[in-house]
Amino acid sequence: MALKDYPDEFKADAVALYESTPGATYKSIAADLGVNRATLRVWVLRDRDRRGVTAAGAKPAAGHRAAVSPADPDERVRQLEARVAELEASERKLTTERDVLRKAAKYFAGETNW
Repeated sequence: MALKDYPDEFKADAVALYESTPGATYKSIAADLGVNRATLRVWVLRDRDRRGVTAAGAKPAAGHRAAVSPADPDERVRQLEARVAELEASERKLTTERDVLRKAAKYFAGETNW
C-alpha cells in the first residue's frame, strides 16, 4: 500500500478540526476526512508538541449542562454565557469543516483527468 503525502495545509486543517470539535475522537474525525486514525493522531501530537501544549489540558471534554432554570439572575447570566461559548465553538467547528471540505474538493478535483 502506497503512503499518501498530504499537504501541510490539509494536515493543519485536520488538526484544527479535531481540536475545535468537543467530544470528537481521532477515529471519527479521521473517518470524516478519509485518513488513517493513527496518522491524524500523529499530526495532532506533533502540533501540540510544536505549540508546547500538554495532552492533559489540550482538549476539554464536552459536558452536559443542567436544564434547571435558576432563580438567581447571576447564575442565569453565567448559564447564558456558557451557552454562547458553546454555540461559538460549534460555529468554529462547522466553519472549519466547511473550509476543509472545500479545500479537499479542490484538491481532488485537480487530481482527476476527465
